[in-house]
Amino acid sequence: MRFLLINRVAGMEKGRFIEGVKAFSLSEDFLNGHFPEKPVVPGVMFVESMAQLLGWLVAFTHDFKAMPLMTQIRDVAAPSDMRPGFAARIRADLLSTTDTDSAGSAEMFVDEQPVASIGRILYTHMPVSNPESLRKRFEYASGLKQLDGK
Repeated sequence: MRFLLINRVAGMEKGRFIEGVKAFSLSEDFLNGHFPEKPVVPGVMFVESMAQLLGWLVAFTHDFKAMPLMTQIRDVAAPSDMRPGFAARIRADLLSTTDTDSAGSAEMFVDEQPVASIGRILYTHMPVSNPESLRKRFEYASGLKQLDGK
């Protein structure tokens, strides 16, 4: 099973930032069989959502020739008691990037209030043999069409 924890990308600027939305509903696959009395969204799902969104910015910044692999996170804050049934806005910033690695940070908001954050995310870059295929996956996952007019 794969978890795609971004519903859409709301905006981005290559090499700088990306914003996206993730709605957490009671029908999420990761809630099946867990927390039957009082469902809560596991904190790791907030972290994964932020990391996935920033990872897409890394791939986009490098023209989809590199797939980011998260290698380290620091200064993480995630709630442990949020019940499903909300939409979160995520903002991720790319702090630095080279041909081999990238660093960034991310924050998640619900009703414009901060609920989760990652102070620093580090990625190593894995080469991509078919950048166009990765570009198409991003267009599908993000809801964006025809990136950079291509």
